Amino acid sequence: MPIIEGANKALRLVPAWLIYPASFAYAAWLVWLGATGGLGAEPIKALEHALGRPALYLLVAGLMITPLRQMPGLDLLKFRRAIGLSCFFFVCLHLLVWLVLDVQALDRIWADIVKRPYVTVGMTAFGLMIPLAVTSNNWSLRKLGPVRWRKLHKLIYPAAVLGGVHYLLLVKGWQLRPMVFLAVILLLLALRLRMRRRGAVVSG
Repeated sequence: MPIIEGANKALRLVPAWLIYPASFAYAAWLVWLGATGGLGAEPIKALEHALGRPALYLLVAGLMITPLRQMPGLDLLKFRRAIGLSCFFFVCLHLLVWLVLDVQALDRIWADIVKRPYVTVGMTAFGLMIPLAVTSNNWSLRKLGPVRWRKLHKLIYPAAVLGGVHYLLLVKGWQLRPMVFLAVILLLLALRLRMRRRGAVVSG
């Protein structure tokens, strides 16, 4: 398709590293808003949520790369690592605000992890993302080998589902946005599974 070919040609001119300063600048802007009263009457909670949302957006964006590449042919593969690490960056900031500014006590942190389902689910998702962030580099790819590296990075699938569930449990009542996020995540994972099965049938 000429449109896709033109888009891929334009994307080849865009360096992937631009995602890092853009993510940092957006996070800094959110922190500035929180510090100067731009996030409303409860700036800590608002900042915590505001830092969590881009993590979810980036998570969904990362999951979309393979379906977009295999179906319409849009090649965003070179951006995947930067998107994934930026997602982890926002998750870490989201967690840091909760730990340092919101909870502010070690005993309360453990109590929340044990007693509050949304915290339990969120911390589990964070734990699954740590090895992904640590191994998102060429050295780890060479050390583990492509097969083991790809198997390890499949942890992003349960992490993504848990991230969507965390958001759904976090909000009060049944709100549309978290339900849409979780539905999109499940749809993308189902689509990847379908494409994998179709590829297995073709190769078989």
